[in-house]
Order: sequence, then C-alpha cells, then structure tokens
Amino acid sequence: MFKYLAKVGSNTLLSRILGFVRDLVLAHVFGANAGTDAFFVAFKIPNFLRRLFAEGAFSVAFVPVLAEYKEKRGFDELKRFVDRVAGTLGAVLLAVTVVGVLGAPALISVFGAGFLAKGDQTTFWLASDMLRLTFPYLLFISLTAFAGGILNAHNRFGVPAFTPVLLNIALISCALWLAPLMQRPIMALAWGVLLAGILQLLFQYPFLRRLRLAPRFRFAPRDEGVRRIGRLMLPALFGVSVTQLNLLLDTLIASFLASGSISWLYYSDRLMEFPLGVLGVALGTVILPSLSSHHANASREAFSRTIDWALRWALLFGLPAAVGLFLLSGPMIATLFHSDAFDAQDVLMSRRSLMAYSLGLLPFILIKVFAPGFYARQDTATPVRFAVIAMLSNMVLNLALVFPLAHAGLALATTLSASLNALLLYRGLRQAGAYQPDPG
Repeated sequence: MFKYLAKVGSNTLLSRILGFVRDLVLAHVFGANAGTDAFFVAFKIPNFLRRLFAEGAFSVAFVPVLAEYKEKRGFDELKRFVDRVAGTLGAVLLAVTVVGVLGAPALISVFGAGFLAKGDQTTFWLASDMLRLTFPYLLFISLTAFAGGILNAHNRFGVPAFTPVLLNIALISCALWLAPLMQRPIMALAWGVLLAGILQLLFQYPFLRRLRLAPRFRFAPRDEGVRRIGRLMLPALFGVSVTQLNLLLDTLIASFLASGSISWLYYSDRLMEFPLGVLGVALGTVILPSLSSHHANASREAFSRTIDWALRWALLFGLPAAVGLFLLSGPMIATLFHSDAFDAQDVLMSRRSLMAYSLGLLPFILIKVFAPGFYARQDTATPVRFAVIAMLSNMVLNLALVFPLAHAGLALATTLSASLNALLLYRGLRQAGAYQPDPG
C-alpha cells in the first residue's frame, strides 16, 4: 500500500507543481479582476459537479461494487457490468451536459448572482459564454473518472493519478499561446478546459484495453449492478462532497463582495489543495479499493488496520503542512503570484484566506481517510447525516463571519465545518466497530 501511495502521491505532486505553474501563469497574464472572476465561476460549476458526481458520489459507489464483482464473480460478468455502467453513465451525463450548455445564463445567475446584483452585465455574459465551453468538461472528466475507478480497482494507480497533469498543460498552453490570438483573451482558458477533458479521457483508453475492460456502451438502467450504484450514489452526493458544496457557497457569497474576492479565495485554496491532493486525495484513492476488498472478504481486522495505517500518515505529514501553510502564507503567495497584475493588495487579501484555510488542512485530509471507511462498507447513508450537519453549520458560520472578516470569514467557516464533519465521521466509525486504533 505504501508503494501505491508513493505512486499516487508522486504523480499528484507533479500535477500540483504544474498546477502552481498554471496559476502563476494565470496570475501574471490575467491578474485578479472581473474577467478572472468570470472564468473561475464558469470553471467552478463543472468542476464542482465533477467532484460531486464523478470523483465524489459515483466513485465511492462504483469502486466498492466493482471490487465485489472482481472478487466474487467471473471476468465475463465483470465486463458486462462495466459495459452497462458506462452506457448508463454516459447517457445521463450527455443529457446533463446539453441542459447545462443551453441553460448557461441561468446557472451563472444562480452561482454568480453577485454579478447581476452589482449590475455587472459584462461579467455576467462573459461567464455565461465561458460556461458553454467549460460545461462539457463534466461529460469527459466523469468518463475519465469511471475509467480511473476501473484502473484503481486493478491496482493501476499511476495512470489515473497522472491524468490531471493534462489539464494544467492545456490551460498553460492556451493562456500563453491562444489568448493573444483571441478578441477576448480570457476565453482561451475556457477552450483549454474543454480540450483538457477530451485529452484526459483519450489518455486512459489504451490502459483499459490492456485490461480487456475498454467498455462497449450499453444503456441498461435496470441492471442489478447499475441500480445498486444508483442507490449508493444518491446519499453519497452530499456525503463525499460536503467540502466542495461549502466552497461553492463561498463563491456565491464572495460574488457579492469586493471585486477580486473570488480570485483571492481561489489562489489561497489552490495552495491549500497542494498538500491535500498529495496526501489526502492519494490516501483516499489508495485505501478505498483495499477497504472494499477487505469488506467483501469479511476481514474486519484488516479493514481497521488499513484505516489506522492511513490515519498515521495523515497525522505525520498533515500537521507540519498545516503549520507551514499558516506561518508562510504571505511569503508563499508573494513568491508565486506577486506581479504588476497581482499587486500587494491581492497578496495581502489572499494571505488572509490562506491562513484560515490552513487551519482546516488536517480535517480536510481526515475526511478523505474516514469517509472511505463508510463507502467501502456500502454505507452511504450515515455520512449524509454528518454532511447535512456540517453544511448547515457552514451556512450559519458564513453569515456570522463574512461581515467582520469578509472573504477570509468564508474560508474560516469552511474550515470549522470541515472539522465538525471529520469529528463526526471518526466517531461514527468507532461506534460502528469498523475502526479500532492500534497501540501508538
């Protein structure tokens, strides 16, 4: 498992480094202004849905069922299951994509309501135009996550972990070389998102063929395995993605604040996502297939040991990373992003929200460790109760902290609600007898 963690972590590290290069390029080329606010809203909507459906609810429902088919059924039955899930998922995603593209202005009026409230019609329509290009990313990246789930279940962790690198390469390339050619340069980023989705899906296809699991799309919503995934997905929509829902609420409220607030939150969140991706996401990715196999084989002791192993790594690296982010927030932002377009005021504002986010780094990582303990047991209902509690607390804290602390209050509210969610997940695993900490 450590070998798999190192493989996922190293590829994620490469992706995060290129993500920093991407953000550095965006900050230097475009700065923090109404145009970047429009792009971040247009990108955040399909990106949020990706994390909610593809890497969130779908993955935690799909991987445990896939592991059960792999452990207990023959290859032919496994292949039929993959084909039917692919066809059903693809049909649903295609319908959602068409609705999203046609209803782009309506979505921006909801998730970027502050643009209209401030009478900023130019930014509103710019965000709508960009969303028409970025929304199809949901279709391609969700199918990519489906392919990645199959590869992870067969211990092929490296390919799915490398795939996000292609998004950063596409955005960097479009910002540097496509933007100067366009009448509205910021639109190049929307084209980059669409291109990245296509490239990521095509990249994984040859590796599926090697496993003889490249899907033939079969629409079969009544299939027993497909229906099980659907039942597990519904509650998991909230349970696995409470952090993303909270971040989206932050964006909605931030659209009512001073111009640049959304961008300040974005850049500070990107810095916090660095250790969260390298450690938290990697841990969650590696342990879910193992936990699912242990549950399918009724090995409770191995199940608990796997969670304990992940928790030790989370604490060993998560605590120092959180301290480092808090103490070095200003110097890191200044070093990475400070330029003529991203001035000293932008650095100061981003630093404030990063300090608030850093306090929640460990809880964010712990959620990635504890949540798979429920999903591997095909229990998606229990985390929903915890997620709803955390979401409600986040909404209350947003309203309480946004007035004295502005955008930094939104980041602090997200941190506090994540802490509550992690605590509830831990207590739930202990009460269910699924996790018993080893000595030390």
